[in-house]
Amino acid sequence: MALNEESSERFWGQFNGPNMGYVEEQYDLYKEDPEKLDTSTREMFDKYGAPDWLHQSSSNQSLSKKTSKNDVKKLTSAMKLVEAIRRYGHLEADIYPVGLQKDRKSELVDPKKYGLNDEDLKNIPAEWLWEKAPSNIENGLDVINEFKKYYTGTITYEYDHVNNNEERKWLLELIEAGEARLDLSDEDKQQLLERLAHVEGFEEFLQKTFVGQKRFSIEGLEAMVPMLDQIVKYATADKIENIMMGMAHRGRLSVLAHVLGKPYDKIFSEFHHSPDKELMPSEGSMGINHGWTGDVKYHLGATKDVNETETATRITLAHNPSHLEFVNPVVEGFARAAQDDRSEKGYPVRDESKAFGVLIHGDAAFIGEGIVAETLNLSGLPGYTTGGTLHIIANNLVGYTTNQKDGRSTRYASDLAKGFEIPIIHVNADDPIACISAIRIGYEYRKKFHKDFLIDLVGYRRYGHNEMDEPRSTQPKLYQDIDNHPTAVNVFANVLEEKGILNKEGYQGIKDKVGNDLHEIYKSMKENENGQPEAEAIPKALLNGIDQFETAVPLDQLKALNKGLMKRPEGFNSFRKVDKILKRRENALEDGNKADWGTGESLAYASILQDGIPIRLTGQDTERGTFAHRHLVLHDTENNNEYSPLHGLDEVNASFDIRNSPLSEAGVVGFEYGYSVQSPNTLVIWEAQFGDFANAAQVIFDQFISAARAKWGEKSNMVLLLPHGYEGQGPEHSSARLERFLQMAAENNWIVANVTSSAQFFHLIRRQAAMRGREEARPLVLMTPKSLLRNQRVGSVAEEFTNGKFLPLRAQPNLNVNKENVTRLLIGSGKVMVDIEEEMDHSEEKMDWMQILRLEQIYPFPKKQLETELKDLPNLKEIVWVQEEPKNMGSWDFVDDYLRDLLQEGQTLRYIGRPNRASPAVGVPNVHKTEQSQLIQKALNPSKGGETSERN
Repeated sequence: MALNEESSERFWGQFNGPNMGYVEEQYDLYKEDPEKLDTSTREMFDKYGAPDWLHQSSSNQSLSKKTSKNDVKKLTSAMKLVEAIRRYGHLEADIYPVGLQKDRKSELVDPKKYGLNDEDLKNIPAEWLWEKAPSNIENGLDVINEFKKYYTGTITYEYDHVNNNEERKWLLELIEAGEARLDLSDEDKQQLLERLAHVEGFEEFLQKTFVGQKRFSIEGLEAMVPMLDQIVKYATADKIENIMMGMAHRGRLSVLAHVLGKPYDKIFSEFHHSPDKELMPSEGSMGINHGWTGDVKYHLGATKDVNETETATRITLAHNPSHLEFVNPVVEGFARAAQDDRSEKGYPVRDESKAFGVLIHGDAAFIGEGIVAETLNLSGLPGYTTGGTLHIIANNLVGYTTNQKDGRSTRYASDLAKGFEIPIIHVNADDPIACISAIRIGYEYRKKFHKDFLIDLVGYRRYGHNEMDEPRSTQPKLYQDIDNHPTAVNVFANVLEEKGILNKEGYQGIKDKVGNDLHEIYKSMKENENGQPEAEAIPKALLNGIDQFETAVPLDQLKALNKGLMKRPEGFNSFRKVDKILKRRENALEDGNKADWGTGESLAYASILQDGIPIRLTGQDTERGTFAHRHLVLHDTENNNEYSPLHGLDEVNASFDIRNSPLSEAGVVGFEYGYSVQSPNTLVIWEAQFGDFANAAQVIFDQFISAARAKWGEKSNMVLLLPHGYEGQGPEHSSARLERFLQMAAENNWIVANVTSSAQFFHLIRRQAAMRGREEARPLVLMTPKSLLRNQRVGSVAEEFTNGKFLPLRAQPNLNVNKENVTRLLIGSGKVMVDIEEEMDHSEEKMDWMQILRLEQIYPFPKKQLETELKDLPNLKEIVWVQEEPKNMGSWDFVDDYLRDLLQEGQTLRYIGRPNRASPAVGVPNVHKTEQSQLIQKALNPSKGGETSERN
């Protein structure tokens, strides 16, 4: 569509004589088929419409066409060149301080490629190529030179992949108005130099004082610190309450010291293996370990409150393991939790101005680790968006010892972001003004459009991957260049000296003061006389048990909640089949009825909400439930409106945030973990589609959920619902890999359970909610049923909800035995125990010689309860563990030590279950049925069966 008439008239008024005939000829072709024209000519007509002289008399259109073609071709070629500089100027930009690409050129922005020389460009009026050209830009050559200054300098841009026209226009106008680069005062420039001098001085001091120790220095990327300073400055001015940061090792100590204010002496004290003395922080400094086992110094996080306005801004740097980018979704979870208001029923109300995330990536890891893509995909999803994250790639050109040609298939480390339409700035780390200018653009973009923004901070690393590596053996040419290259502080100091802003003595004075101050802090530190600091003790609350929480709910309250779950908005058109399923729950609490799993789960959530505790429940099919048992989000069949029965309950002042997640495990579990840490009073639940799909989140389980409290003192109360059970569905749909969670179970770090009734689930979830925000808090790993969801044997009568509490060890239902006669104790967990119950009901054999117990909580193991049970069995000869998982999987390798410790003289311990296997389950249903039947028969047969424990 053409611009306004005045703009069109001004443009066409530039043409005269021979040019007009050629334009008319091209316009005729445009009217026939625009695709017949080259792109730039077509765009000219798209923008300005028909030449205005066509509306005049035909007598004025008798023009020669011999020379017009060449003239207009020069114009359209110049227009192509201008557009090429916008799109491809980054290919020639001065963004590499060192390396082979430092002085690169691209023919895509070379006038010769377009058949143009300086004289051709001078003959073209500036406004023909750049409508908003400033008055000092007179011709085409001026335009090209100005555009190259904007697009091929030490800061450059990629935004052509952004499909939103408003966003592209905003970026283009900012850049081409000459407003992209900050105009700092001389005083600001000197302060920037001082900041860089502190960063460099700190790193140099560590290098000299703690020789050969790992620190993953920031040297080569020092500008990252003033960049983060700018973010803090803008956020505090905007009264943002939380800046959530995540980064790997590179530069972490400098960020902790300079951005989060971690005391220098605290950092020095963490270099414990110094050859000259064992260091302890001075009085009043922070403690050494965050958790009771601690972590290496370049994994630890910190928080800092900045009180520059009446609203304090808290900066949080997340703890991060060696697994690089896996902190990304955790930080996003932090930010979302800080934005959500969970104080009313329904979905939380989000205020994205309360918090935002800053993620600092490695160049090799950003493109190499799939968790990055998973996290970027969360950015625009309703249940996960945080209104935009600022991403910085700490680009040091090498991934450990791997060169770019072996580490990625893309030109830039940042190219992954293009698929998510994230604007990208590449900036030279040797130009600190360009670096903080990039931050301003990114911050303003996020603020205006509520979307992610990425800055590729291109520098180098002064040493190897860590300070113990020798990079000259693997990157000899690059490090020859680095060795000969002045530091960023020196580069900037030289610039200021050339401009007369600073003299050499001034810079040397700054440098000397930084070094002297650090030396004085180091000298003042105490020596640790014993040199053998010990890990802290586990918090007592984790050792005292968790059976003190009351979880029963009065019957009248449960009935009122159940009735409330039947309510629908006026005019809501329910899907009949689903409505029929939910109607069955209406009388579940009446005498003679049972509440199935779905009913018990809904009542658990409803009662927790009524207690004022918010819930967040997510997973790939969580709204309906993978196995169509939950139905907590209903869809109107006429207009597709959505309604959750838990949003309509009376007397509720807490949110219920239920979301279907993207097809992601690591990203989503990391996000939910972060949410649970930031909002400890929210019950955060993640459900796997099938239990062992959680395998894809193994790093989050290993490094965060299971170990974070011991390493970092970071508490989480989140729940993992992992469907588990052997129904003949094959290897990937049977096992939640229970053994892996048990292998990681220690120091009461989490609860691992496998319950077999709706009331047990009800009490367990309510207990988990009751622990929120307390010292007893810890995650819950729960094996949940699949086929059992509709099995009446897992249903519970009303009394089981209104009395008692969760039972870690539960008697087999409907089994009455004379304990004097019992010679075998059969103990197992989960679905197999229900299969055994069914088999016993169909059997005519008298089984009063056997006691059966269900281990509903595997960890912490209920040793005392089991001891009590064993004391009542005076004639016991054997304890038999039964499971449906292979012997090298499931619970056996975990429980056998506990069971063996309980054996009395003359008693044996045996295993019944599948043999050791490589695959979790067979893939042939008939074979599965045969195996399942055989193990159940062995469990119920009085003759010897199964295997005696080899260690008995």
